[in-house]
Amino acid sequence: MTMPRRLAPDDPSLADVLSLIRRSFAYMEGRIDPPSSVHHLTLAALREQCRRGEVWAAGTPPAACVFLTPRPDCLYLGKLAVDAPHRGTGLARQLVEAAAVRARSLGLPMLRLQTRVELTENHAAFARMGFRRTGETAHPGFGRPTSVIMERPVPFTPAG
Repeated sequence: MTMPRRLAPDDPSLADVLSLIRRSFAYMEGRIDPPSSVHHLTLAALREQCRRGEVWAAGTPPAACVFLTPRPDCLYLGKLAVDAPHRGTGLARQLVEAAAVRARSLGLPMLRLQTRVELTENHAAFARMGFRRTGETAHPGFGRPTSVIMERPVPFTPAG
């Protein structure tokens, strides 16, 4: 498998990334409420994510991907997806480690993500990658938490 790479807005593999995300998030259908925002994801939105943030992928065609969005206090990870045949091979961890390197290069002290309350297997997977639960949020119109916030510090490592 190739090392993760940052995709440009005109990268032809963005269409494959869109398909990958849709396949990878399909298992959530009927499990989470409200439904995933993946239903609204378009190729134009992926291109915009490449311009305003970053899209990283591993493999050709992409077998895994993640969105990175710099915020003032963290690097936010979104839409982390690994194609079913490649799950358990370390691709998610490889993308998270690439995100940590990227956060460090941007001077950001923290990785942050959100995962749905119902997806307890995701909570456990992220915990194994060093994330800890730091809060909850609710989608508009919901009186109960719908997402869990998880964070992982990005220690500064001075250049040798």
